Amino acid sequence: MDWQRDLATWPHSAHSRRLYHAPHHWHVQEMGSGPLALLLHGAGASTHSWRDLMPLLAQSHRVIAIDLPGQGFSRAGAKRRLGLTGMAEDIAALCEAQGWQPDLIVGHSAGGAIALELATRLMTPEGRPPDIACLNAALGPFEGVAGWLFPVLAKLLALNPLTAALFTLGADKVTRARRLIESTGSRIPPEGLTLYGRLIADRAHVDGTLQMMAQWDVAPLLDRLSTIPNRCLLITGARDLAVPPDTSTRAAARLSCAQVVALDGLGHLAHEEDPARILAMLTDSANWPG
Repeated sequence: MDWQRDLATWPHSAHSRRLYHAPHHWHVQEMGSGPLALLLHGAGASTHSWRDLMPLLAQSHRVIAIDLPGQGFSRAGAKRRLGLTGMAEDIAALCEAQGWQPDLIVGHSAGGAIALELATRLMTPEGRPPDIACLNAALGPFEGVAGWLFPVLAKLLALNPLTAALFTLGADKVTRARRLIESTGSRIPPEGLTLYGRLIADRAHVDGTLQMMAQWDVAPLLDRLSTIPNRCLLITGARDLAVPPDTSTRAAARLSCAQVVALDGLGHLAHEEDPARILAMLTDSANWPG
């Protein structure tokens, strides 16, 4: 996405700023005051995914949302660092450089995996591990044929310089966005569809997403879930067709301090479908373990 051309009509652009911390140029949005909450979107999205939840959470928190490297308005300075570990290391370094000490990290889908990867890399101002909230977190390996086909296909696509251009051509972008989102079990307002349509029409964003997919490997994180001491809340949407809800149930069983909350009637983009309901999940202590 182009900063000059696109930002002015992007949600909460008045709260946007650009930061450089090697190796990436970061797009950051910030609002509110209080304990710090760091928001991490999923693959192929951007800060816009939090457009309705962010101001609600900002009533009680200082909220910082970032675009992942290579996606949205963030520019990747090193494409080889767009996998799970590389992104987590670079986000942790950004937080340290900026003096950000989150009390809460909220991640959606792949952002949930990044949040857990950050769990022991960041500390609150009091020196304790931050709370981690995962929304329909992508914490499972791909099953069956997809287990070997998807990584190979993603790598081939990412290596082809024409791929991003081909992905951004063709059918109406909003129609394509609607089909994609409905395939995850979610229905979101027209404004959201338009924003996703703009993203999938942007070659740099598509390329960054494909690079992330090509480098994605969640297996090492899954192997050490039991070593994560943080309080973890795993929120699932019963209608999620992208990440089966039992993925979070299995992950919670391996975490040392975790609780799963299932929400009826919501799909993969639960926080965009019903942000007030997600806010209640995050802010009600009864939903958290311990």
